[in-house]
Amino acid sequence: MPREQVDLTATDAHALAREVRILVGQLRRKLREQAEPGDFTPSQVAALIRLLTDGPMTLTALARAEGMRPQSMGAIVSALDAVGLVSSAPDPTDGRQSILSATPEARHMVEAGRAAKEDWLSRTIESKLSDREQRDLSTGIELLKRLLDP
Repeated sequence: MPREQVDLTATDAHALAREVRILVGQLRRKLREQAEPGDFTPSQVAALIRLLTDGPMTLTALARAEGMRPQSMGAIVSALDAVGLVSSAPDPTDGRQSILSATPEARHMVEAGRAAKEDWLSRTIESKLSDREQRDLSTGIELLKRLLDP
């Protein structure tokens, strides 16, 4: 009987959960390898992506959004500023603070990394999966999306 018709026991669901977790981790590592972000740490890349996604913000707000202390984020931002990926400007409402922004170079770097990941994944899907398997993968993706529904 096909798996989707089998009543899953708690043990089966636990085994599926473990497999999904392991595979997602392996896929994330493989995708990270494809992007070749240079000598940037995951925290530096996360800070850049946060600035690109959420827009300009203070160091304190960025640290809070990334779940770290402002001092730790200060070191990350300093390194990114030194290579021209982050800029700062005085906060118009509070002269004691600065507003951080990702530079156009940061946007280009992040977009190039995303394109490299998607290109590798697209080529891998086309070369390793039949048309039927690609349709099955599409169905699996829809099932994974349902896991994230509230």
